[in-house]
Amino acid sequence: MTQILLAGAIAIAVSILLTPVLIKVFSRQGFGQEIRVEGPQSHQTKRGTPSMGGVAILAALWAGYFGAHLIGVFTDAGNGPTASGLLVLGLATALGVVGFLDDIIKIRKHRNLGLNKTAKSIGQFIAAILFGILVLQFRNDYGYTPASTNLSYVRDIDAITLGSVVFVVFCWLVVAAWSNAVNFTDGLDGLAAGSMAMVLGSYVLVTFFQFVNACAGGAKPPSEIPTGCYQVRDPLDLALIAVAGGGACLGFLWWNAAPAKIFMGDTGSLALGGMLAGLSITTRTELLAVVIGALFVAEIMSVVIQIAFFRTTGRRVFRMAPFHHHFELGGWAETTVIIRFWLLTAIACALGLSLFYGEFLTTNG
Repeated sequence: MTQILLAGAIAIAVSILLTPVLIKVFSRQGFGQEIRVEGPQSHQTKRGTPSMGGVAILAALWAGYFGAHLIGVFTDAGNGPTASGLLVLGLATALGVVGFLDDIIKIRKHRNLGLNKTAKSIGQFIAAILFGILVLQFRNDYGYTPASTNLSYVRDIDAITLGSVVFVVFCWLVVAAWSNAVNFTDGLDGLAAGSMAMVLGSYVLVTFFQFVNACAGGAKPPSEIPTGCYQVRDPLDLALIAVAGGGACLGFLWWNAAPAKIFMGDTGSLALGGMLAGLSITTRTELLAVVIGALFVAEIMSVVIQIAFFRTTGRRVFRMAPFHHHFELGGWAETTVIIRFWLLTAIACALGLSLFYGEFLTTNG
């Protein structure tokens, strides 16, 4: 528990202190955000706001995770980084690099489009495929790997086994979906950072509960392990990843809240989406993540619906997609949209946690 608190505290401190340094450096270098011409006119005033704030989020994530483990070495707490934690961290970092390249191109060419769709998709594909292959390796003493080939809700669904090849393809789809979903959500000041902080906070609770009620290697002796125990390889280390990511988002939100002094850019949004995808796979909660991260799901679905409907009928469902812009163009103030979407995220997180705990109670009769 102490390590979890330390990881969160370190991540918040690094993020909140590093972000203003990046604001000064990026402003001096002219690393400003380009704004979509067809977007809400109120957004044109944001042109030139420093981007690539995701660098601070990634730095804080690394500092929180490894800082907590380093302190654990001197206090004899914990067993060091695990395969699950390192794989999720690696996935988030790899996608952050893809996003960084995208942001750099936008800045250098002074346009709102960075990497083309093919290049970005290839980057996501390589990161996801490597992750999908590696999470089926590294079997521990209890026979657990970081992930399994079963589809999962709040635990593996035994009746649905994908097989290794299909699972790797499934990983690619999950990673692409979540990273793009968070990327689409990052269109209003603080919306993605605030929402992701709540989602990752939920995953801290999920992973810690999985650790306390683990089938093997958890907090309870064999005689006290409940019937509905969890077969997750490294739940406590995944809690460190989640809390470090959430802390990084909170520290960044201090500077990213409206009116934003910096944007996370694709560096941050793709990294955070990758982290959420990795957590959902390694905690065996792939379907539950859809509930907890419902706002991100709604954002990407609004884009899919808009494109599909326009191509088939020539008409639009929303004034603009992603649909947070729909409400802006409908007369809502930006801060109103942000706060109401935060509330929706809080409701989704509460519902997801209720489903998670409810399933545990049901399983244990």
